[in-house]
Amino acid sequence: MPTSTLANKENTMIVGQSKTINMDVTIDSINDASTETKATRHWTPLITSDNSALKPIAGISAALKRLEDFVFGSIALLILFPLMALISIIIKLDSTGPALFCQGRTGRNGEIINVYKFRSMYQTAPKEFKQAQRDDPRITRVGAFLRKTSLDELPQLFNVIQGTMSLVGPRPHPIKLDEDFQYVIPALKSRYCVKPGITGWAQINGFRGETRRISDMASRIEHDRFYVQNWSIFLDVKILVMTVFKGWVHKNAY
Repeated sequence: MPTSTLANKENTMIVGQSKTINMDVTIDSINDASTETKATRHWTPLITSDNSALKPIAGISAALKRLEDFVFGSIALLILFPLMALISIIIKLDSTGPALFCQGRTGRNGEIINVYKFRSMYQTAPKEFKQAQRDDPRITRVGAFLRKTSLDELPQLFNVIQGTMSLVGPRPHPIKLDEDFQYVIPALKSRYCVKPGITGWAQINGFRGETRRISDMASRIEHDRFYVQNWSIFLDVKILVMTVFKGWVHKNAY
């Protein structure tokens, strides 16, 4: 993957396939900047990078990818359904509330889609969006295990069968998260020229979980763009195989 340089006035970050030098800019400063932007409309992005439009997967390639999603997704759902049923029962026994959680997220071409997950937080948790943090008190006992092992994502197989998501692709972000970062990373929207996925090139390379710093999100987007630019059935299969062996548990999964 080619290395690209992302910079602001005082900080420079070099993003590569395996190494990232973090900038000392947090999500709080992004939120402040976003508020100012909406008020003044004179915002200059902190990061300058290749934000050109990406060519979507179309034609025969799109048909092949949809066939891949439907066949592999159906097989995975049939195999994993007993486990998913067991997880649902355990969630219901552990805390009050439904087993499934549905959240509006950004899909292909910016369309808002309903993404399914196993509920991992207490029903009494505040409704406003806030990224999960390490030792987050909102997370249930069972939810902590599900999030650590990524089992909370299994219901998204229903999204894959429906056609709103793909097995492999950029992860669908909560709407508020995209709103926070779109002012400082112009390339963010380009990742949505394809369907979001359950797993992706960014995730198997460790760029997942909480994105407190600009560099966290920028690295994820760089990898998402690489995936779109280099897509092939072989790359999808490679990512799926790598997910099985190294994509379930990660230090950033909590």
